[in-house]
Amino acid sequence: FYLFFESSLIPTLFLILGWGYQPERLQAGVYLLFYTLLVSLPMLVGIFYLYKNLTSMNFYLLGNYSFDYTLLYLSLILAFLVKMPMFLVHLWLPSAHVEAPVSGSMILAGIMLKLGGYGLLRVFSFLQLSGVKYNYIWVSISLVGGVLVSLVCLRQTDLSALIAYSSVAHMGIVLGGLMTLSYWGLCGSYRMMIAHGL
Repeated sequence: FYLFFESSLIPTLFLILGWGYQPERLQAGVYLLFYTLLVSLPMLVGIFYLYKNLTSMNFYLLGNYSFDYTLLYLSLILAFLVKMPMFLVHLWLPSAHVEAPVSGSMILAGIMLKLGGYGLLRVFSFLQLSGVKYNYIWVSISLVGGVLVSLVCLRQTDLSALIAYSSVAHMGIVLGGLMTLSYWGLCGSYRMMIAHGL
């Protein structure tokens, strides 16, 4: 899971660096790379911790366990929050959207942002106890951030930046639904991700 999750970064990076328009595409590529790799290292440590304690990395088997360990929760969740992206860790997305070609923007908005939601769905099968304690923080940040970013969208003149900021607002709503850990929240998040991808 981790290998393919991180290797999804490579084609997008090539699209931005190889077929981008302005010289600032290098800065956008570096933003994307460092934001993603900075939070994926704690996720790798969390995955090793799970393997050390359970000797299995099958998500279906991990669903039988329930962890209440704050550092494990944070190490696994932060990588997906940056990939979604959540408000406050979204700074890589506008620059990546502006510098990417049209095909790169479509892949970013349609596929890459949904990987964070998919990862959250997977890890919440065994992080429910920690999720009940801490998810209200992420719900608050994502919903308030969605409103603030929507206000930023009203002032945008660049269409690529408008798409990027509206994606942050949409993913804030998706994150708010996912973090409720309820049936209606998960169904709404599914529908919102599918609608945003189409």
